[in-house]
Amino acid sequence: MSIWASPNQENSQESGASLQIYCQDGEKYNLIQDGFHVSPSLYHNKDIRFFTYWTKDLKSRGCYNSQCTGFVPASGAELVPGQAIAPPSIYGKQDHYIRLSVNKDPHSGDWVIYRHDLEKPSFLGHFPEELCLGTTRIQAATGFVNYLKNARGPPMGSGNFPNDDDKKSAYFRRVKFYNSKGQAFDPFNTQMVRLVDRPDSIM
Repeated sequence: MSIWASPNQENSQESGASLQIYCQDGEKYNLIQDGFHVSPSLYHNKDIRFFTYWTKDLKSRGCYNSQCTGFVPASGAELVPGQAIAPPSIYGKQDHYIRLSVNKDPHSGDWVIYRHDLEKPSFLGHFPEELCLGTTRIQAATGFVNYLKNARGPPMGSGNFPNDDDKKSAYFRRVKFYNSKGQAFDPFNTQMVRLVDRPDSIM
């Protein structure tokens, strides 16, 4: 996923991109999530940061990073929750990206996170199995913004539509699914759903 700054973002706003896993546990949906965001209210600055998030029920308030027991960072991990990332992409000049994966370990049942844009895959940590029990229902690659009702939101990514130029728009690239044996394959034959909940505010 490409990495973009959001320097004009207000304190009450959030902008970012992430990988999300939703698990159905009875009538509840649990969520685990990891990615990158700008969240001044959480960090008291406008740095781009790696984050993790989980909630046992989508209707309840979730937990970022190490605010409560949840994501377990690996010893010596190349990225830890809350760590600032630099440099951001520069519009029209340079794109900056980081490759992440979220997989369910077939032995422990834990959800493990790896970084793949380094010389070799780097284990970042795991969400314990009990944080996302039940049946995996949704796997999502998503860009998002959060802001107060009736306010003008911050841009998502660069704030520009793609026009065949990676240096001008945010993107997810080389999206792969993994089977239970850890083998990667293209998702093009898998049912995928596009969701735009605010088409009037894309720009």
